[in-house]
This record gives sequence, C-alpha cells and structure tokens, in this order.
Amino acid sequence: MRETVVRMLREEGLLDEEKLSEVLRLEEESGQSLDRVLLQKGYLTEGDVLKVFSRALGMPMLPDLSEISVPAEFVNRVPVNFARNYGLVALSRENGTVRVATASPLDTFPLDDLASMMGCEVDPVLAPRTEITNLINKAYKRKADMVDEALDTLDEGDLLGLTADVEVSEDILDVANKAPIIKLVNMVLFQALKMRASDVHLQPYEDRLQVRYRIDGILYDMEAIPKKVQEAVISRIKVMGKMDIAERRLPQDGRATIKLGDGEVDIRISSVPTSQGERVVMRLLDLTARLLELPEIGLDDEDLRMVDRYIHYTHGIILVTGPTGSGKTTTLYASLQRINSSQKNVITIEDPIEYHLESISQIQVNSKKGLTFAAGLRSLLRQDPDIMMVGEIRDEETARIATQAALTGHLVFSTLHTNDAAGAVARMLNFGIEPYLVASSVLVVIAQRLVRMICRECKTSYDPTESDLKELGEIGLKFSDLPSGKLHRGTGCPECFQTGYTDRSAIYEILPVDEAVKQQVMEHASASVIKKSSIERGCRTLRMDGASKVVQGVTTVEEVLRVTQLDAF
Repeated sequence: MRETVVRMLREEGLLDEEKLSEVLRLEEESGQSLDRVLLQKGYLTEGDVLKVFSRALGMPMLPDLSEISVPAEFVNRVPVNFARNYGLVALSRENGTVRVATASPLDTFPLDDLASMMGCEVDPVLAPRTEITNLINKAYKRKADMVDEALDTLDEGDLLGLTADVEVSEDILDVANKAPIIKLVNMVLFQALKMRASDVHLQPYEDRLQVRYRIDGILYDMEAIPKKVQEAVISRIKVMGKMDIAERRLPQDGRATIKLGDGEVDIRISSVPTSQGERVVMRLLDLTARLLELPEIGLDDEDLRMVDRYIHYTHGIILVTGPTGSGKTTTLYASLQRINSSQKNVITIEDPIEYHLESISQIQVNSKKGLTFAAGLRSLLRQDPDIMMVGEIRDEETARIATQAALTGHLVFSTLHTNDAAGAVARMLNFGIEPYLVASSVLVVIAQRLVRMICRECKTSYDPTESDLKELGEIGLKFSDLPSGKLHRGTGCPECFQTGYTDRSAIYEILPVDEAVKQQVMEHASASVIKKSSIERGCRTLRMDGASKVVQGVTTVEEVLRVTQLDAF
C-alpha cells in the first residue's frame, strides 16, 4: 500500500524529489507512518493527504461525520482512550463487518486491535482527524449521560441486587440487566475514569448526595444524587469494598478492583460518618497506566542530569518531599525504572502499591498485622538489597533504620512531607537523628509540586495585561523575559472540559547535600539559612522552576502562584 502512495505522490507532482526523499528518510528514522510525516512537515494539507490515500488505496473518503451515529457496541467495547489515541471510530455495522473511520490507514496495528475488541472484521474508510475526534467525543458523551439515565430510573425502594456478591474484578461497562443503584455507581466510576479523575468524592448534604471529581488536582462538582437513595448508593460502594454496611458510626477503609474494557482499576475506599450521613472518597489507581520515564516528568535538562547522577550512586538517601498528591511516588517510580537492572536487587515497601514494577519486589504495608514501614525496612535489610524504596519516613524509628541502611552500603529512596527541600534536612534532625549521620547519609533532596499544563488543543498566545505583568513580578519575571512578549493560556475546549488545562507536569527544587550544606547541618543551621545559601550557589526554588515553565508556555502564572509560596529566606 505504501509503495502505491509514494508512486502517486511522485507521478502527480505533489512533492518534488528532494521533499519526497526527506519525507521517506524521516519516516524510516522516526518510525512514524508516512501520512503523519507528511502532515508534520506541512508539505500537504490533511485534505490533500487523505485524497491521495483514497485514490491510491481505493478507500472511500467521508469529509463530514456530523450526521453519523456511532453504534452502541463500539462505545461499550472500546475504551475512549484507545479511540482517541489512534483516531478510530465505528460508523456502522453491516453483515458482520464494522465500518471504521481512520485518518491513518497505514497504521494497521490499531485496526487489528480494534477488530479483536469488536470480535469481527473492520472495513476502514478515510475521514479528517478533527471529524473523528468530534464524533468520538459526541459518542462517549452520550455514554456518560447514562449517569443521568440511571438517576431517572432510581426508585426509593429499588435496592434489588444491592448486596449481591461482587465479582473479584467487576466490569463497570457491563450495566445490562443490573439494578439501577448498581448501574448508577458503575456509571459514576466510568465517567470519572473517562474524565481522568484521580478521586471520586460522595459528599452528603441536607438535600442531596453530591458527586465530586478531582481532575488534575482540582475538585469539580458533578451530578447530584437524590437524598432518598443516599444510603443505598453508600451501601453499594461498601459492598464493593468488602466493608461492613451495618456500621455507619465509625470510619472504614476498603478496596475493590474494577474492569474498564481490558484494563483494571484499583479503588481505595474510605468512609467517615458526618452529620448528614456517611461521606465516601474513592481513590482510583489505573493498574494499566503507563509508567512515566524520568525525562517525562518535568525535569529540565540540567536537573535531569543532576538527578540521574545521584540515583546511580551506590549508597545514601535520596529524599523526595512535598504535600499529598504532589507526584512524589511518580518521581520515585521513574527513578527506579531508570536504574533497575538484573544486576541489582531492588525492594520497596509502600502504602499503597500504586504501580506494579517488573522485576522489583514490592511489599504492602499492613499496620494491623504489625508490618509498618519501620518493621518492613528492618526485614528488607536481611534480603540483601542493593536499592530500597520506603514509601514514607513517618517516625524516628524509620528515619534511623533508613539512615543506617544508607551508611552500610544501600541506596535508599523515600519521601517526606515538608514544604521545601531545605525543610527535609531539618525534619530529619527533628526526628532525633544526629547531625553527623544526616550530613553523611543524605545525598540530595528533591521538593516538587504539580502544575496543570495548558491544553494543547486550545492553547493560544496573548498580550499580557497590567494585572498579568503584576503577577509576573510575583514569580520573578519581567515583560522582557517573555519570548515575543506573549503569554499562553487555554481558551477551553471539549478535550479539556472547558478548563484550558490538560494533564499535569512537576516543578522542582533540588538541593544537593554538598560540603556547604553538610557543614550547615553540623552547625544546626535553620532551613531558611540552608535554602538561602543554596540559592546563592545556583539552586532554583519551586517558584523559579515554575517561572521557567511559564516562559516555555507549559503552564500559566496563575498555576505557579496556586501551588507555590513566596520565596522568603
């Protein structure tokens, strides 16, 4: 097929030999399909590319999909992320064959995967990528509206199947023949996953049970469930989490695993009694999510080289600090992925285990059985480890064992809850660890926060106003620092749910424990003194790193101000 397209490009004079040779070379070097390379180089418009492919491959082309209705079978069987990533959407099903729109006909592997999901042959047709994306959004939006449909079918006395046995891993898309309450809970979870939510809150009010999703660190109010079915919904979630539905006066914790198509999602459930009824929070952990590599988490080139150097040390402590939900665990996993090899014995003790790492032994904390971080870390030392990761240093015992492990030839990764990098050193001293042990064991402290990134689909540049210039000054920037004198923001689109932001990136403050810091630790210097002197030697604060991401157009000034404090030292 590819050869036919190349021949047509040459014969019809759409590209001269020089440009065609360049496109073919880039195709081979990058591994991308021919159509993507043509579009990236801008030598042909998407319409021209599709017309060439239509003639060369004999595929029909549909320039407008606005009147198409996507078969429900496609929406039920195909995860929305798969459809979006590969730009595939079903248009109809006839005689056992599904007609599928694609903008990349040479990319055949996703079409094969789609045929497997649908359980039948697929017949590709060509369509512009924007038309395909709009149709996908419309189709899955209708799917999300099943939450409203489930709400409409609720009956106060309809608790049929509420306490039925929950499968080990229940598929939340399988709502056929389910009781209305079960269907409602399943669709709330499905919509949360579709919108990339990390947590689902069910907060009781006097007149309703409010559903709230935390997306990219921000809570958004969603559906309001009628108060009359509040107890039934809470009980259903408790059944899923193997919790006691009769106990409503004490906090409880539970855990469930659900399926979403071929993927699995781990749910950590917490319930607490309030004056208006039980409040439930569900943390969603996608077990099939791709682990980020170290260069992908937001480190600039200089910081990446520094972190890469320290994680290859043979012994010492590497601390990552920040509040809950600041991406500390992701940074630790990315670091472990970087240094993991068959020559090293890597063991972790975590609470909870958020991602499963290949060829690494991971231990789940179980406080009820006596398996705490300290007890687990002590046992880890008898497992002949080269590298250990401790989920969090919470007390003096854990801190002391981690320090001793670092001094006896082990590389230890862990986290602390402090506001900045210098504060982590002070916290270790507050645990009662002797200054000379802290100075000789801690290699580097990495403080971090997460900022929302500007949506790539609706990103636009604009001239800063007087108010913008004032905010720029708060993060240490001047108008002259902006490339072309422009700032960037998202205008809001369906892809980012009209927020202007999609996904998150980390900003960092990295403090190497060099000779100067070691001397200050020995002298019991305060965190502000350590921070001030490190900045004088070239270290950057969280706000400074955030400012550089504003200049690069990655995030906005408002985001940096939201997650960082004034640099006072």
